Amino acid sequence: MDTTKIDDISKLDLNNLDINKMDMGGLMESLLEWATTSGVKLIIGLLILSIGFKIIKKIVNHVMTVLGKRDVDLTLRRFLKSLLLSVLKVAVIIVVLEYWGMSLSSFAAVIASAGVAIGLALQGSLSNFAGGFIILLIRPFKVGDYIEAAGHGGTVEQIGLFYTQLATPDNKQILIPNGSVSNDSLINYSAKNTRRVDLVFSVGYEDDILHVRRVLKEIVNRHKLIINEPEPFIGVVEHGDNAIKFAIRAWCKTEDYWTIYLDLLEDVKIRFDEEGITIPYPKMDLTVRELNKI
Repeated sequence: MDTTKIDDISKLDLNNLDINKMDMGGLMESLLEWATTSGVKLIIGLLILSIGFKIIKKIVNHVMTVLGKRDVDLTLRRFLKSLLLSVLKVAVIIVVLEYWGMSLSSFAAVIASAGVAIGLALQGSLSNFAGGFIILLIRPFKVGDYIEAAGHGGTVEQIGLFYTQLATPDNKQILIPNGSVSNDSLINYSAKNTRRVDLVFSVGYEDDILHVRRVLKEIVNRHKLIINEPEPFIGVVEHGDNAIKFAIRAWCKTEDYWTIYLDLLEDVKIRFDEEGITIPYPKMDLTVRELNKI
């Protein structure tokens, strides 16, 4: 082989080797620069995420423990836990992204615009959500209470963030939007430990009202579920067009209300029949006239 060609090939190999050495040196320099700048930032950012999420979890669990000791509703606690975890985690993620040098201004504008559009589309749902939050926070009623709200009455079975579920006495299920519940008047029949049973009975003008009063008092005193304090009221409350009206106002435990109410209706009718006390009722007299045939 020609010695000149061998020298040229040797020089070419040495040149390629020098180029490869230069490429490897540049690569190592780039890797070193990345490791000391972007790489460190990446690792630090991931550490911030990991440690931040753990701290958030401990803080939220502590808050939930405090709320549990203060007897805050379980549904509200679960909602607050989910909300706090989501908000705080998003805040940590935003901090890390900013630390990594990402611009979030345009991203935030898109989120804000989407939030406005979603808010307008879900205006009614948001109203119900706000109403549910207020109900769970203020607690005007609880599961098991008998309430009247938004024109409906029933026993509360479930209090959600958007709807309150009632069961009627005939076992129908009613779902009332929480926006209507929180913005309308509400009656809670189970809020107090005691209730007053109010009944009115009519007797004829020809009956002895003192005798009627004694009979009603005996009926009330014999009922074991009626509370003596405050003392039951029994007396004349109205002189009607066709009858004298007596009222019974007796106190009882809330859970005994309907038992006493129905018992008194039945007991009074039975005793009035036994004592010969009349109960007036509407009557209609018909006069039939026969016209002379032409």
